[in-house]
Amino acid sequence: MGELFQPKLLTLLKSGISKEQLISDIFAGIVVGIVALPLAIAFAVASGVSPEKGLITAVVAGFIISFLGGSRVQIGGPTGAFIVIIYAIVQEYGIDGLIISTMMAGVILILFGLLRLGDLLKYFPHPLIVGFTSGIAVVIFSTQIKDAFGLPIEKLPSEFYEKWIVYFSNLGEANIYAVAITVATILITIYSKKITAKVPGSFVAIVFITLIVQLMDIPITTIESFFGEIPNTFNFSLPNIEMNNLYIYIAPALTIALLGGVESLLSAVVADGMISGNHRSNTELIAQGIANIVTPIFGGIAATGAIARTATNVKNGGRTPIAGIVHALTLLLIMFFFASYAKLIPMACLAGILIIVAYNMSEWRSFISILKGSPFDIIVLLSTFLLTVFIDLTVAIEIGIVLSSLLFMKRMADIGIKTPSHVDGDLLEDYSDLPEGVSIYEISGPLFFASAKQYSEVIKEIGLKSKLLIIRMRHVPFVDSTALHNLEEMIKTLQKSNVMIVLSGVENSVLQDLKKHGITSLIGDENILDSFDKALKHSKTIIN
Repeated sequence: MGELFQPKLLTLLKSGISKEQLISDIFAGIVVGIVALPLAIAFAVASGVSPEKGLITAVVAGFIISFLGGSRVQIGGPTGAFIVIIYAIVQEYGIDGLIISTMMAGVILILFGLLRLGDLLKYFPHPLIVGFTSGIAVVIFSTQIKDAFGLPIEKLPSEFYEKWIVYFSNLGEANIYAVAITVATILITIYSKKITAKVPGSFVAIVFITLIVQLMDIPITTIESFFGEIPNTFNFSLPNIEMNNLYIYIAPALTIALLGGVESLLSAVVADGMISGNHRSNTELIAQGIANIVTPIFGGIAATGAIARTATNVKNGGRTPIAGIVHALTLLLIMFFFASYAKLIPMACLAGILIIVAYNMSEWRSFISILKGSPFDIIVLLSTFLLTVFIDLTVAIEIGIVLSSLLFMKRMADIGIKTPSHVDGDLLEDYSDLPEGVSIYEISGPLFFASAKQYSEVIKEIGLKSKLLIIRMRHVPFVDSTALHNLEEMIKTLQKSNVMIVLSGVENSVLQDLKKHGITSLIGDENILDSFDKALKHSKTIIN
């Protein structure tokens, strides 16, 4: 399929991987495998399926995504974002329906990749992504209250507000042991890193809490109470597919494909920022698609790129897909030799881990930051968030995209009838006498969600070849939160490479948005000038 669809692993093997890097990748893979163990089990249980399905997904999908993917460091497997979707599909269509939907989603993802639609996902506005991610976090948290409090509820309603009505009506029957275990799990997960940073807190919590529960014979619900034995084998099976009824799975399949595509590419972009790399988005989508076709055949569930595990991989020295492959093999060995002990894990312990996952997913800092910004971004954020929580994720994304487009058109129409309050009017356009090490890039037009990523990538590429970069913004009438987010990441990347940033001719309303987002303090107020002449003189002073 050419270089565009070539897996990163193949490219890196051709160029060669050093012995030191290989050792580092193996170590990182083992650590990530240990991190993934409790999460894989917790995600499966919370999704309404048996725990081994989470392990199978982490092994099979994790291997395929690393082996065929377009990212150097992406770790694939079950994720918290899928909990709500999988639970709803299982309730409505059963396990066979989940398998069919997941495999259809895999086909859709492959088509996305072959049609080169990977690049289109970067046009998702930042408020939309934060809105549905925060919404999913709230829903995940709400699903864990039953186990966190040990409430004797046989069947929970699927609607968000009805869940909480049932919780409050049963709160008097809470199990004090379950509450204590949930709190202890949360505290151990958070604070164990002060004792050891190498062993993940969630793993420490599961081992410690499970041992205490067994030794003290604490009367608490465990995985065994719900699911019985956890098998340590793979079962190859195909669902009963009726071609006449395939159309009913299109909606859930599209939901899985959209969320899987967005989350995997978002994770790959975050990883790129951490390692200063570039992933192949369309190759990544194809790998995700193949993983979601193959994994259900072995008894797994939907999979995508996992941001937290990918970040753990990078922080522990992983720099090639070998780390992801080792992570999958580590989990396979754990499944073969220790699966029988996993049935002893208390449900309240898994609830505690998932509450931490929900908190980390919530992006509350970004949520608050957007609430301080443009009313247009706030509308997209809150609409997407509320629709995700109370209606449906797919509806939230669809309406969020339409709203973003309409509000952008409204902002452009407003600009058309207003005169900018400040424009850098210098006529100097000849950059031939620039001091050595100084580069210039000019942004023309609105800096918004559709152009932000491209601008940031170009600016970063130019900046990394310079000692100082002047960014001219005299023709930028407004910026949205997606642009601010991308600018911030780009500036941090350049500053890590000791590149100075100077802004020139920033329109007053844009400057206020930069201040609210903390970008002016990141650059330094002294490095933001109202004219190009001043910016150039200032730059010469710094360079000399």
